[in-house]
Amino acid sequence: MADRSDRRSLGLDLGERRIGVALCDSGGLLATPYEVVARSGDRGRDHRRIAELVDEAGAVRVVVGLPTSLGGAAGPAALAVLEEIEQLRTSLSVPVCTHDERLTTVTAQRSLHRAGVNTKKGRKVIDQVAAAVILQAWLDAEAAGVAQPHGATPNTRTAGSTPAGTEQQ
Repeated sequence: MADRSDRRSLGLDLGERRIGVALCDSGGLLATPYEVVARSGDRGRDHRRIAELVDEAGAVRVVVGLPTSLGGAAGPAALAVLEEIEQLRTSLSVPVCTHDERLTTVTAQRSLHRAGVNTKKGRKVIDQVAAAVILQAWLDAEAAGVAQPHGATPNTRTAGSTPAGTEQQ
């Protein structure tokens, strides 16, 4: 049987107070919630913790959720995440790529609700569940051949701009 460990990925939901972390199996098929990293106030320290998780898991890539608007524009939150991704890339020894995270928190909340997890307990795990939703969506897109290449960021637009290749009339 061929070694498929080269597909293990770590998914991140970068929040202001917490970082949700998810991990997929070595075959790159199923993402599961893994951990929540509380923001320490020191981004370098937070990134070192993520690097430790990458090493512990044997991950070969990190997939970060990009919070674009429903229309696909990159507002302030997406720009902040893109800035942090650039810093992460210098801290990690594996490629970092992005995946659209629109509505992932809503999906995570619904999943927790269907599982009977109450709101108080849900707050403690929502970030890692959202990270699992992001990572699973990326894995599914990769399997379908439509995921962003490793290290690439999507052609997001800033709020008020038009997509590449279009003109304002």
